[in-house]
Amino acid sequence: MIQIGDKVPDLLGTDQDGREVRRSDYPGRAIALYFYPKDNTSGCTAEACSLRDGYEAIRALGYEIIGVSKDSARSHQGFIAKHGLPFRLIADTETELHRQFGVWVEKSMYGHKYMGTERSTFLIDAEGVVTHIFRGKEIKTKEHAAQLLKTIQ
Repeated sequence: MIQIGDKVPDLLGTDQDGREVRRSDYPGRAIALYFYPKDNTSGCTAEACSLRDGYEAIRALGYEIIGVSKDSARSHQGFIAKHGLPFRLIADTETELHRQFGVWVEKSMYGHKYMGTERSTFLIDAEGVVTHIFRGKEIKTKEHAAQLLKTIQ
């Protein structure tokens, strides 16, 4: 499980267009890598739209935003088009990146236990080192861009 102070892998996955996403694709830039449960659900849409609306301000501070869920590339393409998202989304359908980052966890709903994504955001500096982690209920989906801006300013 990746923690604060750890270096992240260069290869992060494959995006909505089938292209590899590498940390080294963004030389000299930091990354806000956010994991979310599912495209087009209320909380995930609120979070994505918050990040969309704060995108330019976050980029102005030297960060790129990259989203990750276990949805397919096709699902991501529709999500991006429907909500005008300006950032890449990784299709981690086999949950490999989820597991590396420790966000594929046991969850419970109405007494039923299942494996799912813990909503999380990792701030990664230009050298690829994790500097901050937001997890679970700490993330306010409608205000997540403001949370990031407050932390990185």
